[in-house]
Amino acid sequence: MKLIVAVIQDKDAPRLMESLVKARYSATKLASTGGFLREGNSTILIGVENGETENVLDIIKKTCRAREQLVTPVTPVGPGESYVPYPIGVTVGGATVFIVPVDRFLKI
Repeated sequence: MKLIVAVIQDKDAPRLMESLVKARYSATKLASTGGFLREGNSTILIGVENGETENVLDIIKKTCRAREQLVTPVTPVGPGESYVPYPIGVTVGGATVFIVPVDRFLKI
């Protein structure tokens, strides 16, 4: 058994959860924050049998796409930091996925 931990952008979470449920996978969604933009993320926990890992990864790839977003950089807070006074385009979205082995699984 494997535990798939996918950190995704909040915008992709509803579509991913719907796709997982439709494919009969159980998942738990946790709110998380972090990254370069310090925006809300969702961390999705999915427990699967070893042979199902690639199917879940395919669902994640289809629903969590990278996109370009304009952001206004924050004002520098320390000496030596540069400041760009206009919005810049950055790539956001996609997914960061960790797959870890599970020794034991209990549903109580």
